[in-house]
Amino acid sequence: MTPAALEWVARFRRHMSSERRLSAHTDMAYARDLAALVKYCDRAGLTEWSALDTQHVRRFAAHSHAGGLAARSIQRRLSAVRGFYRFLMRESLDGTPGRRAPASGLNPAHDVRAPKARRALPQTLDADQMARLLDIPAGDVLTVRDRAIMELLYSSGLRLAELVGLETASVDLRDRMVRVLGKGKKSRLVPVGRIAVKALQGWLKARPELAKPDETAMFVGRNGRRLGPRAVQSRVDYWARRQGLSMHVHPHLFRHSFASHLLESSGELRGVQELLGHADISTTQIYTHLDFQHLARIYDATHPRARRKARPG
Repeated sequence: MTPAALEWVARFRRHMSSERRLSAHTDMAYARDLAALVKYCDRAGLTEWSALDTQHVRRFAAHSHAGGLAARSIQRRLSAVRGFYRFLMRESLDGTPGRRAPASGLNPAHDVRAPKARRALPQTLDADQMARLLDIPAGDVLTVRDRAIMELLYSSGLRLAELVGLETASVDLRDRMVRVLGKGKKSRLVPVGRIAVKALQGWLKARPELAKPDETAMFVGRNGRRLGPRAVQSRVDYWARRQGLSMHVHPHLFRHSFASHLLESSGELRGVQELLGHADISTTQIYTHLDFQHLARIYDATHPRARRKARPG
């Protein structure tokens, strides 16, 4: 690329930094992505930004993929190119004094899509690991509270924000139901299991030892006020380590485990969607992949035609 063309990359970065107020991390990512584009243009013999067309951008993305760049990184790289060309077109320049924007009048990266990123399957605890985690011995008021928190997370598949937002009036232990306020301020009723009900009854009995008289939150901290998300995360991590679990355990792991175990037992995808409060069933379907993996492991371990033959000694 010519020095004049390279100057437009610097101008674009200044524009993004001053007008978009990008973080230093994002700015450096854009710098790397556009440096890769310049390197590709040099190899392709392109000296002006107006010479770059859609086929060039497609080959740039394919080259990035062949070089081992992850799909999400290619998505970000193409986003940087689209943003850069929007800037050039807004300025009606292509990086060469007196030149207009790309001859086609279109953003060459507009219709170029990166490979689909593989959606990571959520981590879960199996039934034995969950039983081990929840087998907490009797203790002080904080222990009673923590057991109620974890039993409710697993019993009802609540999000962390839903749990900390609960009011005492949200829980109906007689009917074994809890009303939560989910994403988009949508309210839903979720059943509470028998063991979780017992744990909550124990907590409500002990709760006055901590809670301020005017506090309406279901779960409170040492200061008598509503327990925050970070405190719940810290307590869950504490109990996981104390109960001897080697993996990192966080509150959302209870929700993943709830969904996976329920779907594994019932196969009722729509029902699990309702319980989780998912607006789109495709979000719930990820747990069917977990279930399939479980079945595949059973098949590999038990089917006569699947088991590996022992090597002759």
